[in-house]
Amino acid sequence: MERVELRTIEELMAALHACRDAWDAPDRSGDPVDLHDHALQTAALLRRERPSDKELQVAGLVHDLGHWLHPGDDAGHADSAAHAVRGLLGERVARLVQLHVPAKRYLTAVEPGRALSAQSALTLDAQGGPMTAQEVAAFAADPLAEDAVALRQADDAGKVVGLDAGVMEDWRPVLELVARTAAAYAP
Repeated sequence: MERVELRTIEELMAALHACRDAWDAPDRSGDPVDLHDHALQTAALLRRERPSDKELQVAGLVHDLGHWLHPGDDAGHADSAAHAVRGLLGERVARLVQLHVPAKRYLTAVEPGRALSAQSALTLDAQGGPMTAQEVAAFAADPLAEDAVALRQADDAGKVVGLDAGVMEDWRPVLELVARTAAAYAP
């Protein structure tokens, strides 16, 4: 599978815009909103919950790009998206994107009756199922665990048909800010 890297804000914005009418399941049997609307809703929820954490908001915006990059790769979509944005948006954003699937596995382990969308419940098995007690302890010890759980909760909530969560172009300045910060701290 080809590993894609998005190197500029223009490339990233083009990818995010291309998510309109792209779905988490190639046959559209998955979540009720396309990847574009899901990205906007997830990021907007994180902006409301954590207004000063731009990296977390941006992680919410880009977390499911892997579904667009490699349709049908439910198990690897988080890694694909993380790889695609790491060089542009930095390590923290990439790690949060990567952790949104383990966060689902964590939450289903610590909250056994947790409601998931039909598509999230379907893909959970392909992604490893609920975590074991050992995996739960390791995840909880990760310094980004709390933020990854916040991302996951917004991910789960950001699937509302018809909800107006703004337009993608409104996120350009935030993406530029996060990219500039990442470039300033790059090795």
